[in-house]
Amino acid sequence: MTPNWVSTILRWPVLWHVARLALVSAYVLGGFTKLLDFAGAAAEQEHFGLYPGSLWAAAAIVVELGGSLLVIVNRFVWFGAGGLGVLTFVAMLTANTFWTMGGHERFVATNAFFEHLGLIAGLIIVSIVADPASSDSRRAAQSHAFQGVSK
Repeated sequence: MTPNWVSTILRWPVLWHVARLALVSAYVLGGFTKLLDFAGAAAEQEHFGLYPGSLWAAAAIVVELGGSLLVIVNRFVWFGAGGLGVLTFVAMLTANTFWTMGGHERFVATNAFFEHLGLIAGLIIVSIVADPASSDSRRAAQSHAFQGVSK
């Protein structure tokens, strides 16, 4: 059971806003960094085998900034978070190929790969929480499960 003081903190209205902003903060920073150094962003994409680099960099900027904005303002969260999740998945498969590495490089890439996987899970969770229909069905399922336990 959740302690009352924790439940109180979790019900703070500002916490939902801060959590969404924190979740997408790396994307906001990455999007603006790429925008301010587009040539460097294009070169980075090509370094990871994504050609033409300028097209992939432009797509990354649009997804990072647009998707983040949708998550932050709590509108079409599924679309914004979905785009960020797909972008993150592509990055995982291109930049964190730990299965091709050895030694310390493998250790670092493995950690980054699974950190990105956790970030994708966070984006899925924020989409679930933002969707009223999934919240209603989840509450109904939980209620049904608890009724079965209490019988």
